[in-house]
Amino acid sequence: MTHTIKLEFIFKGVAIYFLLVGISGCSLQKKYEDFEGTFLSEIEQLEQLNDVGNKTDYLLFVGSSSIRLWDDIEQDMAPYTVVKRGYGGAHYYDLIHYVSRLVQGHGKAQGVVIFVANDITGEQSWDTLHRDLKPVQIKRLFKAVTKKIHKTLNKELPIFVIETTPTPNRWAVWEQTSKANDLIKQYTKRHPDLFYISTRDFFINKLGIANPKLFLKDSLHLNSSGYKLWSEIIKKELNNNPLIHIPSNE
Repeated sequence: MTHTIKLEFIFKGVAIYFLLVGISGCSLQKKYEDFEGTFLSEIEQLEQLNDVGNKTDYLLFVGSSSIRLWDDIEQDMAPYTVVKRGYGGAHYYDLIHYVSRLVQGHGKAQGVVIFVANDITGEQSWDTLHRDLKPVQIKRLFKAVTKKIHKTLNKELPIFVIETTPTPNRWAVWEQTSKANDLIKQYTKRHPDLFYISTRDFFINKLGIANPKLFLKDSLHLNSSGYKLWSEIIKKELNNNPLIHIPSNE
């Protein structure tokens, strides 16, 4: 009898936990509902892509323009097989509306890699809608996004997050950005299926600032050298992760 009561208590606890998770995600979607249609046309175009084919055990890259503009991602990330779903200018506050759609149907992916870098820019927006978020707000959105990925695909699927890389263009807000990075890193450490990829030590030069040699003229997006360095950092983390299968070079 006592054993039965304990089991009922455990099951109720688990049910309450998932209920709270669902409520949390829905409440954030409601809070940021004004951004639900911001990049809708791009998302619809990505949903029409037929670039997966017979690929298996691939890595699904999801995120903002640094993913979208990575034209040499297949060569840079070899021998890993990749599929990319980048859009925008993505922010976490619009990704929360789209992420389930972006990962839907990617059950053959062995992992998801996220990069979102536009929630703290230090810029005065042309409208009143887009405002910089606080680090704790970004962490909450990241948490909700990863839960949506797990709910859509597999609750044990490895999710890697590339930290917001320091750039010359946004160096003035690096302190706030690094705080958001640290909060996300701390969160990933508490979850066995979340992994943090740090890039700052490689992108800050001897002068203690973001290395301009790794970026395009806009001082924001990576150039070919920046992407190659990025891929080396990412692949090192993947290679050392027991949950990720390293393809043979044959």
